[in-house]
Amino acid sequence: MFSLDGDSRSLHITGGHGGSGGPAHLQGGTGGVGEGPIVHITASQLITHNLQATVATDQALQLGNIWVAQVAIHGLGGAGKTQIALKFINESSSRFSDIFFIDTSTIATIETGLKNIAVLKDFGNSPEDGLLWLTSKVEEWLLFFDNADDPGINLNDYIPQCNHGNIVITSRNPGMCIYAGSDSLVSDIEEEDAVTLLLKSALQKVTVHTKQIGAEIVQALFHLPLAIVQAGAFISKSRNMDGYLPLYMENQAQLLSEKPAQSHDRYAWTVYTTWQMSFDRLTPPAAMLLQHCSFLHYNGISEEIFCYASRYKFPANGPSKEEVQEPLEFLSHFLRPTGEWDSLQFLNATNEMQSYSLISFDAEKKLFFIHPLVHAWSQATVQNPKRHVSIVGSILGMAVSECSEWDMQLTSLLLCPHIELAIQMNAEVALTFRYQYAFIFWEGGKYKHAEKLLEEVLPKQKRVLGEDHPETLLTMGTLASSYSALGEHQKAKELQIIGLEKRKQVLGDDHPGTLQIMGSLAISYSHLREHQRAQELIIVVLEKQKQFLGEDHPDTLLTMGNLANSYLALREFQRAQELMNVVLEKRKHVLGENHPDTLHAKGTLAKSFSELGEHQKARELMSVVLEKRKQILGDNHPDTLLTMGNLANSYSELGEHHKAKELRSVVLKKQKQVLGENHPHTLLTMGNLANSYSAMAEHQRAQGLMSVVLEKRKQFLGEDHPDTLLTMSNLANSYSTMGEHQRAQGLKSVVLEKQKQVLGEDHPHTLLTMGNLANSYSAMGEHQRAQELKRVVLEKQKQVLGENHPHTLLTMGNLANSYLALGEHQRAQELMSVVLEKQKQFLGKDHPHTLRTMGNLATSYSDLGKHQKAKGLISVVKSRNRFWVTIIPMFRRIRNC
Repeated sequence: MFSLDGDSRSLHITGGHGGSGGPAHLQGGTGGVGEGPIVHITASQLITHNLQATVATDQALQLGNIWVAQVAIHGLGGAGKTQIALKFINESSSRFSDIFFIDTSTIATIETGLKNIAVLKDFGNSPEDGLLWLTSKVEEWLLFFDNADDPGINLNDYIPQCNHGNIVITSRNPGMCIYAGSDSLVSDIEEEDAVTLLLKSALQKVTVHTKQIGAEIVQALFHLPLAIVQAGAFISKSRNMDGYLPLYMENQAQLLSEKPAQSHDRYAWTVYTTWQMSFDRLTPPAAMLLQHCSFLHYNGISEEIFCYASRYKFPANGPSKEEVQEPLEFLSHFLRPTGEWDSLQFLNATNEMQSYSLISFDAEKKLFFIHPLVHAWSQATVQNPKRHVSIVGSILGMAVSECSEWDMQLTSLLLCPHIELAIQMNAEVALTFRYQYAFIFWEGGKYKHAEKLLEEVLPKQKRVLGEDHPETLLTMGTLASSYSALGEHQKAKELQIIGLEKRKQVLGDDHPGTLQIMGSLAISYSHLREHQRAQELIIVVLEKQKQFLGEDHPDTLLTMGNLANSYLALREFQRAQELMNVVLEKRKHVLGENHPDTLHAKGTLAKSFSELGEHQKARELMSVVLEKRKQILGDNHPDTLLTMGNLANSYSELGEHHKAKELRSVVLKKQKQVLGENHPHTLLTMGNLANSYSAMAEHQRAQGLMSVVLEKRKQFLGEDHPDTLLTMSNLANSYSTMGEHQRAQGLKSVVLEKQKQVLGEDHPHTLLTMGNLANSYSAMGEHQRAQELKRVVLEKQKQVLGENHPHTLLTMGNLANSYLALGEHQRAQELMSVVLEKQKQFLGKDHPHTLRTMGNLATSYSDLGKHQKAKGLISVVKSRNRFWVTIIPMFRRIRNC
C-alpha cells in the first residue's frame, strides 16, 4: 500500500500472523502456515547520485502489498532489482535481528554463503549448519538471495524450512517466483524518474533544456536504469550532454559495453555484460532462436511465423530446397522426426530465454516480445548478421506462402513490422518472397510500401519469367490494386486493361484469375465515375463466378458486395440494401461475424441506410463495425479510418456536429500519416471537416479548409471531376453563410452547369446544387426565381430519392420559406406542417432540421395571426435548441461515404 505523508513516502509491506505449531513427532512437528510479519518501511524522497538510491526509492514504491516473509523481485538484467532490494534493506535494517547476503549465481557461492552464517554465529562449519541456525533462531532475520538467475538450481534446497524469518530473492528468472509468497516484476522506470536519474548520474544541472535533452536520451535507452547510469557516467566525463544522442545512435554497442570509470556500488557490470552472461547460459537451440528473433521486429513475435514456414511446400514458381537450405536447417531444430512442427521443442527454447528475461510472453495476445535494447544487443553480437537477415527474411516469405488467403488481412497486421525490418536490412530473398511481402503490405493497408516493392518486383519478373507468366500477371494485378488504393485510379485502370487481355490469352475468359482482375477493373471504372460501365462488368463477373465457383464462394460474395456498391453509386439505394443483406448473411455463415469481408458488408449496408435517410440505423451499425475493425485491424488501418469517417458522417446527418468534428479531426490526422496529405480519402475527410466547421458556425475556418481541398482536387483530379465540383459547391455554400451571396451565386451557377454535363440533370449532387442556387436567389431577394427553381428540384428529388428522403424534405422546407417570403402564408404553413411531421418521423423530434422547420412554422403561424400556436412552437424549439433560427434557407453540404 503506497501513501504520501508530508515530504516522505511510505511503503507498507503487510503480512498476517504466523501459523500455529504442528503436532509433535519423533523428529519434531511441522509448524502451521505462516502469514509473515507486519513491516512498515519509510523511504524518504531523497535522490542520490547513483542507481542504488534513485531506482530503489522510485521502483520499490511500486511494489505495493507484499509478504516480506518471502519476496521475489524479478526482471531484465540492468533493470535495478538488486538496487531495489538493497535500498529496502538499508531503509529497514533496524527491523531485522540479522541480515545475511548470499550470492546465488552458483551452487558453490550459495553453499559458501550458508557456511559463513554458521561460522559467524559459531554454530558449525558447513552449509547445513548455517541452515540449521536459521531454522532454530526464531527471530526476524533477513536472508538476501541475490542473482538467483540459474534455472538449473533448485533454490528450495537452500531455503530454511521454518515459519519465521524473511527472504528476499532477486532474479532474472520469473520462475523463481515459486519460492516466494509474493513477487514483483521490475520493468523500465517512468520517464520523469529516468530523466532525474540521468541528470544526477551525468552531474548536470536541472534546467528546461537539460530535462528536454534528457527525455530524448532516456527514450532512446527505453528507460532501462543501468543503461541510463552508463550514459550519465559517459556524459559526466565529456560534459557534452547535447552531443550524446547522435554519438549513441552511431556507437550504440560500444557505449552500452563501456564500464563507468567510477562505480557507485558493487553492481559494476555494463548493460551488455549482464545480457551476455545470461546468453552464455542458454542451450544452442535457445541461443540460436534468440539471435534469429533479433532480426524480426522486437514486438509481436509469434510461434506461427516459424510453424507456417516449416510447412512450406515448394511451389513450382518458388525457390528450391537448395535455395532455402539454411532456413530449413534452422527450422529443423523445432521439428519432430516425422518432419512436423514440434511446439514443445519451441516452448522449451522460449522458456529458457524467458528464464533469463531475455524474451517475454504476452499470454493474452499469445505473442513474444524482446526489450528493444536486448534486441539491439543481440543483433550487434551476431557474427554474420547478413546471413541471419536472409534466413529470417526467407522464413517470413515461407510463412506468408502457407498462410490461408482468407486470413491474410489479419495475419498482415502481425507480419508487417517484421517484413518492414527485413526490407530495411536488405534481406536477400527469392523474388517470389518479395512479392509475398508486397501482398502483406497491401493487405495491411500499407499501400505505399506495397506500390514501391511491386514496382521493383514487376520488371524483374518480366525479365526472368516473361511478360505473360502467371506470376508476372499476378504482380501486375496487385500493383494495379495498390494504385487504386492510393487513389491513382487512371493508372490502375490502364494496368488492369493490359492485365485483363493477357490473362484472357494465357488463362482463358473464365479462369478465376481473369474474373478477379475483371472485377478490379470494374471497381476502377466506378472510382472514375463510369458507374454504368462498372455495373455491366460486375454483372458479367458475378454470373461467371456463380457458375464456376458457386454462390457461396468468398470471391462470389466479394463481387456481390461490389455490385451492391455499384447500385449505391447509381442511386439505386433500395436495391443495394436488399443485395447487401443477402451478402451479409452469407458472409456471416461462410466467413464468420468478425472476418474483414463480413465487416465490409456491414459497412456497405450502413452506407445504404445513410443514403436512404435512415441515419440512426446507419450510426448504430457503423459503431459496431468500427469497434470490431479497431480490435481486428487496429486503430490506424485505412479501413478502420474509413469507417470512422463514415460514422462521423452519420453524426453530422443526425445533427451531432461536435461529435462529427472531433471524429473527423482524428481521422484526418491519421489519414495524413497513413495515406498521405493528397490521398482522395484524406481530401474527402478534409472537406467533410470543413462542413463540420460550417455547421458549427466556424465559417472562416471552414472556408480556408475548403479552399485548400479545392486546390488539391483541381491539381490531382482536374477542374471538372465530380469530387472537384462537389468541393466547389460546398465552398459556394460557405460564401453564402458568410453573406457573400453574389460570389456564392456565381460559383453555384458554374458548378451547376458542369454537374449537368458530367453527372446529368437528375443526379442527386446536381439537384442539391440546384437547390442551393435557389437559396442564393432567396438570399438576394429574388424570391419568385427561387420558388420556381425549388419546385423543379422538389419534383426531381421525389422521383430520384423518394418523398421522405431528408434531401427532399429539406427542399420542401426551403420551398415553404419561399412561399412565406412571397406572402403566401397559408400555402407555406400547409407545406411546413407536412415537412415537420415527416421530419419528426424520419429524423426525430430533436434533429436540427426538425427544429428549424418548427421555428419556421411558428413564424408562419405568427404571420397568420395564430400567435398562441406560434408561441407554443417557439417554446418547444427553445427548450431543445439554444440556437433560435427562423426562415434561413438550409444550404446542403455534400459529402461522400
